[in-house]
Amino acid sequence: MALQERPEKCVVAVDGPSGSGKSTVSRRLAAAVDGVYLDTGAMYRAVTWAVLQGGADLTDPEAIAKIALETELSIGTDPAAPHFAANGTNVDAPIRGPEVTSAVSAVAAVPAVRKQLVTLQQAIIASHPRIIVEGRDIASVVAPDADLKVYLTASAAARAARRSAEDATDVAATEADLARRDKLDSSRAVDPLRQASDALEVDTTGMGIDEVVAHLLELLNSKVSK
Repeated sequence: MALQERPEKCVVAVDGPSGSGKSTVSRRLAAAVDGVYLDTGAMYRAVTWAVLQGGADLTDPEAIAKIALETELSIGTDPAAPHFAANGTNVDAPIRGPEVTSAVSAVAAVPAVRKQLVTLQQAIIASHPRIIVEGRDIASVVAPDADLKVYLTASAAARAARRSAEDATDVAATEADLARRDKLDSSRAVDPLRQASDALEVDTTGMGIDEVVAHLLELLNSKVSK
């Protein structure tokens, strides 16, 4: 299903926990509206990679913030080939590894890191007429005036199965790690993971990617045609 009329400008905020399908769905949706795609989670992962490279203590917010502020990010927004570099090094592969995955929640909880990246995210959004932005605080903090706000979710079992298939990891261990990250992301003091009051919840359990994208296009059609 395609948009009845491609909007000149639209911002779509896609939030939700890990494994809910945000990345794949957001990339497909961006391509469908001839727009760009921003993975804000990868931005936090890229900074986390830099923090780990710098040897910072993950319990020291000041040390983390210092490295984060000094890190130069390069962000690709092509939905067909998004890419990230930190300080000139391509980090597409290492930011998906277990070391970064286990540390990213701690880095993302540092207020100075969130302030820095939210400012950068808002600048990127403002520079593109049509953009799909995915993360955990897009509708509530980064783009509260988005044309469409969606909160993607899925059962814990479905999320773990999807992530394990991507990473070739044990399902039970993956489910435990997702639960750990959910707790950290939902309980942090600054910009916690939560569904914005005006976001539409879409449970992707049992839904295929094409089905989810078609549903979001319907929702966007209803928003931009008003």
